[in-house]
Amino acid sequence: MSIRRLPEKLVNRIAAGEVVERPAAALKELVENAIDAGATRISVRIAEGGILCLEVEDDGCGMTAADMALALERHATSKLPTDAIEDVTTMGFRGEALPSIASVARLTLESRVAGGDGWKRVVDNGTVVAEGPAALAKGTRVVVEDLFARVPARRKFLRSGRSEYAACLDAVKRLAMARPDVGFTVEHDGRRVLDVQVGQDQLSRVAALTHRDLAANSIGVDLDRGPVHLGGVISLPTYNRGIADHQYLFVNGRPVKDRLLVGALRGAYAELLARDRHPVVALFLDVPTSEADVNVHPAKTEVRFRDPQLIRGMIVGGLRRALDEQGFRSVQRPAEAAAAAWQQEPVAPPPPTLFAAHLPYPHAPATHLFGADGDAATLALLRDRVVGFAAPRDALPPEALPMGRAEAATAPVPHAEAHPLGIARGQIARTYIVAEAEDGLVIVDQHAAHERLVLEQLRRGMGGQAVPSQGLLLPEVVELDEPACDRIDAATAELAALGVEIERFGPAAVMVRATPAMLGAVDCQKLVTDIADDLAGYDAALGLNEKLELVAATMACHGSVRAGRTLGVAEMNALLRQMEVTPHSGQCNHGRPTWVKLAMDDVEKLFGRK
Repeated sequence: MSIRRLPEKLVNRIAAGEVVERPAAALKELVENAIDAGATRISVRIAEGGILCLEVEDDGCGMTAADMALALERHATSKLPTDAIEDVTTMGFRGEALPSIASVARLTLESRVAGGDGWKRVVDNGTVVAEGPAALAKGTRVVVEDLFARVPARRKFLRSGRSEYAACLDAVKRLAMARPDVGFTVEHDGRRVLDVQVGQDQLSRVAALTHRDLAANSIGVDLDRGPVHLGGVISLPTYNRGIADHQYLFVNGRPVKDRLLVGALRGAYAELLARDRHPVVALFLDVPTSEADVNVHPAKTEVRFRDPQLIRGMIVGGLRRALDEQGFRSVQRPAEAAAAAWQQEPVAPPPPTLFAAHLPYPHAPATHLFGADGDAATLALLRDRVVGFAAPRDALPPEALPMGRAEAATAPVPHAEAHPLGIARGQIARTYIVAEAEDGLVIVDQHAAHERLVLEQLRRGMGGQAVPSQGLLLPEVVELDEPACDRIDAATAELAALGVEIERFGPAAVMVRATPAMLGAVDCQKLVTDIADDLAGYDAALGLNEKLELVAATMACHGSVRAGRTLGVAEMNALLRQMEVTPHSGQCNHGRPTWVKLAMDDVEKLFGRK
């Protein structure tokens, strides 16, 4: 078969297969053109997920009739004034988008420059079918109709209208996030679904495009390393999602999808999030154009860095430093659904009951929740709640009485700046510490909080500060399979830094001679088995230090204060004070919050005072 030169129309349809794989890809190209034209306001209209119609209108510089004709030819662009493609700073530069879209759809292009007349050009699947004057303000309007209508092989591979709409909206959100100096509106089937204003700051724009709660639960990132700058917004570890759909990376203002970001985020949030939870992240990386190649993907969604390890180290280091600076900070408020679940008792007085006649001290004041007058408080509570018939108080089973600590807590509330977690007032269900702060009510999960404190102590040991160990009176032998013993044997020096002294004891056993003193009495069999599993259970891409981070998390879980343990006032206050000075104490090792705060305004609303 002889070689032939392909006709222009077929060349454009082949190019469309690379550039315009779905409506969202076409919309991305059109919005990028509007941004490159200097637009300050971009309006997008979508019908049936973009399959039926896409419309993009901007207030940019516009085009003359001659430029419009040239723009519909392949590889014609105003964005490369010289041949130095490595110096490109615009969103687009190939000159393929408009002719590629016009070859597989009906495209109407209208434009007007300042002081000039508007012009319109209509191309139907590669053929110019109409052109003439058009009435519009300065700027450009592009309408794409019936995408792939004459390419059934491509049309049948499109997803449902709802799925295509979701992809279109995501494409616009990414571009809007990159340019807070540009206003965007999106309408789908006549309904406005997005409206962000011109001139927002970066945090406000990211929060508006993700979730409004992000603004109160985020951390700013600002790091310079030579000519490279990293900025952006990341969520607290306790503000996370089940899927990684809210992670954005921008390189020189261009939204890209890169596996480098996924690995860097895993490293930055190691031991702060469970492996099935994901942070909300928007990172903006500015690098010299010579250090990043944007010409590696037809849709310009990938970037190749000259020094990827520098970029990964910068992301991991910058995020870790920002997270470390937040100390004990956590998501401040409980979920709205949880707050709504609080119930209010009826204000009407209860009917008289036989039970009331048998209760001593019917009018005794309940002055202390956990103090010497606790019996009176309990009786008052029972008098309000029990109706029907009486039973002697001594006959009530223990589980019928409220669970609480019977130790007085009378210390005054400390100043919020000195002790933001307040002073302990009680313990609920032997699991949660209730503290009074200057600005609200604090509830602490004692197990989750202490688990994080132990982990941070172990991590300091990995950083060179030896963890005190406690020798066992009788060394304990733990039997494992030979590969597990080999893995532990190879990490004995690192484990010793964590306070675990282990030595090989035959081909299929190890001997434990000491454990970290902070863990107290531990089950050596279970601890060593879990350590072996951690060293083996994660992918080979993790280095030994990263695996030891996982080991430290496992050890912390073994040595933390368990739920169900009754704590004294001094113990509870000591835990609160240690949380206030320990990094990352606002979330446990699995990414869940260790404490929540109910502001006094919310408490007063529950009681109808506001």
